[in-house]
Amino acid sequence: MPATNSVLFPKYGDDSTNFSGKANTCRTVERVAKTTPGHWHTEKMQKGPILKRCLIAGVASTLTLVLVGSAVAQLAVTSNSERNAAALLEKYAALAPQLTQNQYRRPLFLESSESEKTVDSDVYAVLDSPFSIVSITFKRPNQWCEVLILHINTKYCRASSEASPSKLLVSIGKKSAQQLKDAFSLEFIFQLAAASPNYLAVQLNANKGPLGTTDYSIQLQAVPIPNGKTFIHLHYSYGYGLTSRLSMQAYLATVGRGKVGFTQINQEQRLGYVSGMRGAIERNTMRYYLAIEAYLASLNQPPEQQFNTRLQYWFNATEEYSLQLHEVGRNDYLLMKKDEYQRQRALLPAN
Repeated sequence: MPATNSVLFPKYGDDSTNFSGKANTCRTVERVAKTTPGHWHTEKMQKGPILKRCLIAGVASTLTLVLVGSAVAQLAVTSNSERNAAALLEKYAALAPQLTQNQYRRPLFLESSESEKTVDSDVYAVLDSPFSIVSITFKRPNQWCEVLILHINTKYCRASSEASPSKLLVSIGKKSAQQLKDAFSLEFIFQLAAASPNYLAVQLNANKGPLGTTDYSIQLQAVPIPNGKTFIHLHYSYGYGLTSRLSMQAYLATVGRGKVGFTQINQEQRLGYVSGMRGAIERNTMRYYLAIEAYLASLNQPPEQQFNTRLQYWFNATEEYSLQLHEVGRNDYLLMKKDEYQRQRALLPAN
């Protein structure tokens, strides 16, 4: 046994024994203990300290793997956020001419696209608010409801941050006063995809919408830019099938006749604006963007004046694009929204 012991039980702290060797030693000790009951004395003298050392080594190696895995995951998230922030800053640089001079009379660029089953629109814009304010505001689900209620079609919004993931229950309907039971409900899943000192990414996704529409997505990205301003990308999209397409066509042929979007296109050798489903999603994306502007612009007012400031700002801003966005008069909008906001506040769950 002396020769065998020199192999099976190396001296504690022997630098010649690598990590793999220690693992093999631990397995060999266990095997010897099970197969040589006659040498109980040797086992009692030597097995205890060795197994204790093996246990410590095993725990240490497991902890190391956990820490390394966590660090790698964190680096991956950070690296991904940095890449996305860099890509958004590159977009800002590329759009500099359009942001400086355009039809919107504000630093904004809008584009849209339509496929066989989806329609989407994107707004890129410069906000006068610092990134810290934008980030604090839009990484909170309840603040989104304060923004979304400004949209003329939003009848109600309630955020639920207690559940995981957080959700937003949003009711959308007509451009006039409407009972909630007659509005359509969408349940958005709220995801804070990234929140660093230099990048924010938020996603709102709803599987089902009205009239057979699906896969609603509202996404916001933001990065700080010079002079205390913020560059954002607002994306809005949804999917549709035959039922929703036919419903939209019926709307556009009646109530929505003559409604257009913002993208200029050539129609029968003359310049006009895009219509149909692209026109519709461009109008709503712009309404959501102006709601973001209005909310941020109200924050320098006393709390009791902020909501009215937002309403006035949103209505005035939409009227700058009356061809696309005009729907009702100022007083009708203000009265309707004040009633809807009171209803929204009244239906909030008790603390």
